[in-house]
Amino acid sequence: MHDGHIHTPFCPHGTADNLESYIHTAKERDAQSLTFTEHAPLPRTFDDPVPGKDSGMASEQLHPYLQAVTAAKEKWKNDIEIKVGLEVDYIHGYEAETKALLDEAGPYLDDAVLSVHFLPLNDRFHCIDFSPESFGEIVKEAGSLQAVYALYFEQVKQSIQADLGTYKPDRIGHMTLVRKFQKRFPRDFSDEIWQFEVLDLVLQYGMSLDINTAGRYKPDCGEMYPPGKTAETAARMGIPLVYGSDAHASKQVCAELAETVSHLQAFER
Repeated sequence: MHDGHIHTPFCPHGTADNLESYIHTAKERDAQSLTFTEHAPLPRTFDDPVPGKDSGMASEQLHPYLQAVTAAKEKWKNDIEIKVGLEVDYIHGYEAETKALLDEAGPYLDDAVLSVHFLPLNDRFHCIDFSPESFGEIVKEAGSLQAVYALYFEQVKQSIQADLGTYKPDRIGHMTLVRKFQKRFPRDFSDEIWQFEVLDLVLQYGMSLDINTAGRYKPDCGEMYPPGKTAETAARMGIPLVYGSDAHASKQVCAELAETVSHLQAFER
């Protein structure tokens, strides 16, 4: 009963809910442990493509964040296990800067998630999950919806294979995030082969998978990342599955935790 993907008031595009409110909700929902995984600062030379430039926390907030979660970990150690984590972006071409960030933060971390939010296309980057409108622009620039999916899964595969040093996260975050707007942009092709290629690499590199329920509450998605069939396949392959709410507000912590854990255990049997 662990929530492995939780954000905090340090998230510049989240809520101001304090750490204690997240912890109280986790305890009320019978979680035994949780990991705070705030969006790590983006590489200093990377130009965040979203209008508010708020995809990751500011660099000067990194150590205050680590200190705050470490303090909460100590304060609550007799009530609930708290892990200090980060959600780190894999950005093609910025591996050296990402490794430097991980070398700096890694000694303080108990856990981390490696995610893809940004796609390189025509000499600039695009945020895959910012809005349906921006996703439509990516499709137009890529030439087709299928081209966007192919590019997204290629980036996920590159993230698994990337050399990010000693402290590289060992869990892949929301591996089907490209499906966030699937009801608005329905597929006339299957993306299963790409999903299974990702699973093969996750297994080969000894990583785990974020089973992220946030997509279930997105109006244009309606399913977890990855969907149940893929999660079941991953479990049968022996890939460790870690539930994550991807909460950006305290009320979202451990959403459907018991139900999701029960389903994952059924897969593993």
